[in-house]
Amino acid sequence: SFFLLWTKYQQKNWGVFARISLGDEKEKLTWSDRMPGYAANFGLILFMIMLTFSAVFGVIVYRITTAAALSFSTNETTRSNVRVTVTATAVIINLVVILILDEIYGAVAKWLTEIEVPKTEKTFEERLILKAFLLKFVNSYAPIFYVAFFKGRFVGRPGHYVYVFDGYRMEECAPGGCLMELCIQLSIIMLGKQLIQNNLFEIGIPKLKKLFRKLKDERTEPKEMDTNQSKDPQQWDLDYILEPFTGLTPEYMEMIIQFGFVTLFVASFPLAPLFALLNNIIEVRLDAKKFVTELRRPDTVRAKDIGIWYNILSGIGKLSVIINAFVIAVTSDFIPRLMYQYAYSQNGTMHGFINHTLSYFNVSHLKAGTQPENSPFAQDVLFCRFKDYREPPWSQNQYEFSKQYWAVLSARLAFVILFQNLVMFLSVLVDWMIPDIPKDISEQIKKEKSMLVDFFLKEEHEKLKLIESFIAHDKQKHKSGTKGERIRAASFCQFNRSQKGSFASFSSQHTEV
Repeated sequence: SFFLLWTKYQQKNWGVFARISLGDEKEKLTWSDRMPGYAANFGLILFMIMLTFSAVFGVIVYRITTAAALSFSTNETTRSNVRVTVTATAVIINLVVILILDEIYGAVAKWLTEIEVPKTEKTFEERLILKAFLLKFVNSYAPIFYVAFFKGRFVGRPGHYVYVFDGYRMEECAPGGCLMELCIQLSIIMLGKQLIQNNLFEIGIPKLKKLFRKLKDERTEPKEMDTNQSKDPQQWDLDYILEPFTGLTPEYMEMIIQFGFVTLFVASFPLAPLFALLNNIIEVRLDAKKFVTELRRPDTVRAKDIGIWYNILSGIGKLSVIINAFVIAVTSDFIPRLMYQYAYSQNGTMHGFINHTLSYFNVSHLKAGTQPENSPFAQDVLFCRFKDYREPPWSQNQYEFSKQYWAVLSARLAFVILFQNLVMFLSVLVDWMIPDIPKDISEQIKKEKSMLVDFFLKEEHEKLKLIESFIAHDKQKHKSGTKGERIRAASFCQFNRSQKGSFASFSSQHTEV
């Protein structure tokens, strides 16, 4: 009894202490409490994006320096294959950097979301998805964006080149343009990322974690010598060894990044959808094996749709139209060829197109120390040609952009606007012609709804009739009750009168007696 009294006293004291320390009302995080978390999120996300750009710039420097070093090689085969060697090795380095940063960015995004302290689990998941998608989007597509839209755009011209570290010229595209290099870059990154990250890591990492946890359990928990060891382990023992289920966010993220590879630059790599289909056929079986043999059974959660992933897919779909329009207009030579054939060609053919795209440069205008060394044509050459639309050296505005440059630029921008609006119109038209729900199913749904409405109206009408009958019955009962009360009241009055008469006669008889 003393122990029980002491326990109650301790519980009472702890309850008072909890009320004093926490207060009667629930504490809520204010804006000043959340501000450090938001500031940390903004700063770290900006730092991670700059880290990605730094990695891309580092690969650019590698390409420039390696190309310069291989160009001075004494081996003729090495000098002739400089561009292929530099492109292949740079893409492999990009792929390795992307795979490493992807794993880092996933952990950082989760930590940044936790320090924000979201109110609900749904808010936590949405913020985590947005942060992880932003970081992985920049990480996966930054090298491809560079090759598609920035490489070869800021190299300058002969006599006024742009240099890096005061000794290395900015890299240029191949004589045929950057479209082929963009195709190589996209294919290697896409296929390598799908093969290594989406397939090998999905099976290998859960197996390694399972093995590590099994070894850890064997070390921490000594085996007990009993008779149960001879029996086969139960199913829950086998399931406990498996890796815990962490959600479908990584699976969705793989599909979203793959969807970006397929749609954003499909104009430069038309085989991307085919490789994505083959990868998905393989990954379906790998995911099935992983969910059955490597992961614990997931908890069921009810969801009406895929959530924020739909908005991300819709945004990528709209962005892909714009990016493909710029790839066709800016990266490829489609617009310059079209302009030359219909505006500058004398016979409507492509004969003379290469000569039309080359500009003149006077070799005497080269700066001191930048002339080619040991050139066999140094004494006889007066003019050289380079790929650009610029005024010749004998013009008043020498080396300025020519009229052809501005005409081609305006045609490129017009094509982008026309292509974007045409694709958007066709998408709306197809959406209207082919609805999400077939016509027969929508009509069946309308019939079912009308039948439900009629059924409910009939039920309500019957309820109304029943209520009216009850009311009428109550009124009739009330009227019959009032009539009976009146009859009883009249008989009671007559009874009182007769009683009074008999009492008067009785009293008169008594007095006479």
